[in-house]
Amino acid sequence: MPYRRTTRFVVAPDGTRVAWHTHTGDLREESAEGVLRPRPTVLLTNGIGTSENFWRHIVASLEQDHRVVHWNYRGHGGSETSRSGHYGIPVHVDDLERVTEEVMARGDGRPPHHIAFSMGVRVLLELYRRRPDLVPAMTLIAGTPGAPGSGAGAPLSGRALLSTVRNVFRAVTPALPVAAPVARAVMASRFAYPMARAVGALRARAPRPDIDEFLYALRTMSPQAYWYTLRGLAEGHAWDVLPRLDVPILIIAARDDILVPLREMVRMRDALPQARWLQVDDAGHAGLLEAGTEIADAVRAFLTEHGFEGVGEGARMARPSSPS
Repeated sequence: MPYRRTTRFVVAPDGTRVAWHTHTGDLREESAEGVLRPRPTVLLTNGIGTSENFWRHIVASLEQDHRVVHWNYRGHGGSETSRSGHYGIPVHVDDLERVTEEVMARGDGRPPHHIAFSMGVRVLLELYRRRPDLVPAMTLIAGTPGAPGSGAGAPLSGRALLSTVRNVFRAVTPALPVAAPVARAVMASRFAYPMARAVGALRARAPRPDIDEFLYALRTMSPQAYWYTLRGLAEGHAWDVLPRLDVPILIIAARDDILVPLREMVRMRDALPQARWLQVDDAGHAGLLEAGTEIADAVRAFLTEHGFEGVGEGARMARPSSPS
């Protein structure tokens, strides 16, 4: 889905330019920034390798009356590959902190409502650990504070499996130059989509054009950026941040997610009894596409409930009708 947006950059201490994008919808380019500035801001944080079309339902719903921004990890989308070569979670948290501050400076000065997907959940929780003043509320979609098996409450079998995965990452890294072209060829083949369906990574209602867009973005990005970001995700965790959370939280889980199993989402929910919970059925890890309207409606309702309601004519048009 092509977006109308403006793109800006923050520059990290190592010189890496990190892109962030403001969605302008139907607004005229020359007046968009002035119109959007007083609106409440929603900041979207991706999953690893995610193409921006994963957000299309949420963007379509909220850009009418909110200021909607998304940003790209290093080596993803419009952001440069890391000039330092670092892709660990602390680097992404640093970048999100800078993006958040810049977004606030160019908006109404207030911190945004954060919506995070998959790996973005971990990054956002780490931002809260460091700068809770930048996170007044959060929506956590199909992601947990760490890889399955992390955290004090994980079962012994899960911890053992995670340790094995970490060792495999370290052992396989030297083979990346050989493996990357093979992986790209598989993603470019006509078998990629049916294979993902066959192993359960995608449900039947995953729109083929959206998945094709995602696969294209994945195979054209830096393999080093993807691999070292993935490897970093397996290190550490943010489960210890959960008891500190003192902001409104919406958790959205997909019943059939094989990448972030429902049991892990339930584990997070049980640690956050104050959080609002939505379980989406017949949806997997691509639930933002497979159940996009349902998720977007839930996000809008949550924003309205907690004082992030949109402003202007768009808000009146987008507000759900009251039940009769």
